[in-house]
Amino acid sequence: MATPRLDNDLAAVGAGLDALDAPSQEQRPSLGKRFVRTVLPPLIAFALLLGVWQALWAAAFWPEYQLPSPASVWAAVAEAVESGRAFDVLWTSVHRAVLGFLTAVLIATPLGLLIAKVRVVRAAIGSLLTGLQSLPSVAWVPAGILWFGATPSTIYFVVLMGSVPSIANGLVSGVDQIPPLLPRVGQALGASRLAAARHILLPAALPGYLAGLKQGWAFSWRSLMAAEIIATSPQLGEGLGQYLHNGSSLNDISMVIAAIFLILLVGIGIELLVFRPLERAVLRARGLSGAL
Repeated sequence: MATPRLDNDLAAVGAGLDALDAPSQEQRPSLGKRFVRTVLPPLIAFALLLGVWQALWAAAFWPEYQLPSPASVWAAVAEAVESGRAFDVLWTSVHRAVLGFLTAVLIATPLGLLIAKVRVVRAAIGSLLTGLQSLPSVAWVPAGILWFGATPSTIYFVVLMGSVPSIANGLVSGVDQIPPLLPRVGQALGASRLAAARHILLPAALPGYLAGLKQGWAFSWRSLMAAEIIATSPQLGEGLGQYLHNGSSLNDISMVIAAIFLILLVGIGIELLVFRPLERAVLRARGLSGAL
């Protein structure tokens, strides 16, 4: 017959196991602490960078046409904003990048699942996909121009060739890290291949898949800039890459750096507004709030 002391010990052990299984409920930091931890460090880094830039310009190590002052670059950005040109080039490039990236996701997701789960397909094109990922996307621009001309089709072709391999390889990596027990449980419960992919493989592979999506977006954005810089025509309009190319053609270094600033701004904005919240949600769902 169990003694009261033994019952208490078993209850304590069970409570401890439950505490280990449950995600830790940490108290959310105050608004001030979150500002100091997340907002203040990049602001300080930006201020230091701006100070070094201003000091180098004031020292006149390089002529003005090679290193402009921060004020002249800001004037170029302000002029583009006031004239509406900045919004036009941003819209042209961002909507192209988003459409190309979403199309790449639709192509790369089933392709990644197919490579991850079918050995013959992995043996046939797995290495090819990895090779395509390492191939600089700018190499596709001349071929795209010859095949499609200086048209939007060339832009989207280059974006797809730059992003699809990264997204597919990220999903393959995520699926490879799934414990073998999970697919077996799905089979035991009678899940079809489509249901298993939707309810088991994709959720379990989500961290690797999300990493592939982030890298795929980065590759698609870089591919788009390369295509817009090289492929120019009235039919394509003026995107950020064309805006950068125009500044170079006019020997206007302030315009060139302003274009680089806008390109960087889009990359940071997408990371902070899209991928960072998604990453936090995935980590919280897995009880990994300490990694945020």
